[in-house]
Amino acid sequence: KKKKKKNRMLGVQEKQKEIGQSTRRVANQGKATVLALGKAFPSNLVSQDNLVEEYLREIKCDDLSIKDKLQHLCKLSFTTFLFHPRIRIRIRIRIPKHVFVSCVLVLVVLGKTTSVKTRYTVMTRETLQKYPELATEGSPTIKQRLEIANEAVVQMAYEASLACIKEWGRALQDITHLVYVSSSEFRLPGGDLHLSAQLGLSNEVQRVLLYFSGCYGGLSGLRVAKDIAENNRGSRVLLTTSETMVLGFRPPNKARPYDLVGATLFGDGAAALIIGADPRESESPFMELHCALQRFLPGTQGVIDGRMSEEGISFKLGRDLPQKIEDSVEDFCKKLVAKAGPAASASLELNDLFWAVHPGGPAILNGMEARLKLKPEKLESSRRALVDYGNVSSNTIFYIMDKVRDEFEKKGRGGGPEWGLGLAFGPGITFEGFLMRSLF
Repeated sequence: KKKKKKNRMLGVQEKQKEIGQSTRRVANQGKATVLALGKAFPSNLVSQDNLVEEYLREIKCDDLSIKDKLQHLCKLSFTTFLFHPRIRIRIRIRIPKHVFVSCVLVLVVLGKTTSVKTRYTVMTRETLQKYPELATEGSPTIKQRLEIANEAVVQMAYEASLACIKEWGRALQDITHLVYVSSSEFRLPGGDLHLSAQLGLSNEVQRVLLYFSGCYGGLSGLRVAKDIAENNRGSRVLLTTSETMVLGFRPPNKARPYDLVGATLFGDGAAALIIGADPRESESPFMELHCALQRFLPGTQGVIDGRMSEEGISFKLGRDLPQKIEDSVEDFCKKLVAKAGPAASASLELNDLFWAVHPGGPAILNGMEARLKLKPEKLESSRRALVDYGNVSSNTIFYIMDKVRDEFEKKGRGGGPEWGLGLAFGPGITFEGFLMRSLF
């Protein structure tokens, strides 16, 4: 009787699943859709709660009184700290100036303005023990960095791809194209070939390699995958993004306290998606890629400046970056929304959409929210991704899309907006955007 009851329950669940799928929105014929999404991360999970201890260990500061004071300060919000009546605490407890300045930057990253809580990193204590020169200022370490990064990036892409293919449910041999995105490795042949071989893809799989696009690279790859899927009938595109901050790791330096911001904001990981048009009955599309748009802002090439040297890659970000994005984002969004068609765009307000915005930093999210007059919940998925993973460059937009999908699944059929925008910003300053349609 128990066995019959269990079988009956399983039958009911399967029936409910079929009903749920049949009542979902239908993808437009010929339009590319997201059929599956997978994620992967390195094993080293870093909690921001341990940041002060780890930083003091790196700069070889073992004064317990300083440690206690810094940990206390990190519990305050940045605004509270700046206007604290006893701001001269640095003088009284004799905190070295460079440590004090670095602590302020920690508060910028850990306070209410950012809320990064955890990140995954390839770099570990064991890595520094094997390559101690990475922690030595001025050492020519690009060879060692690439040795670490090249292997780690492909391995994460491999694991994310396996998770994605498992969710997709079709055979590996059905993948016809591969789009590979990374700003964290450099070699010939590239990671696209190494990943293809490791997965066991056909040697005739059509590959596209996108290197060094930075934070907008994920949506660039998605745009390429969309074009492939819509112009090659029956194709199924595996899109992978994989990033590590190994190339940009730098030891603490009193002359560069701002390096601490990068060390506490950026994380490592990978994502993978299957993109295809005209889904089969066995496939479960959850997002339609309606149209894409890319734009760069003239005269802003130096606002995000990355340079490769023998010591790795270094970045300089202009202080006006958030303002530059804020000033141009409304026009960009309205142009995307207009592509929904005259009838839909005429009735759509920005708060009628769902949003997936790459959180390059909290100031960008805050500026967008204010400029576009968005309700606080509209950027919630972006903020939660920042909390859980930090800024993971090209991957982050897909972690956000995954959180958006989770929210739609919780709400059920018709529980969320039909139309939405996916946005990312990077060197150029380049805007990359998608008008998407939920299929829930």
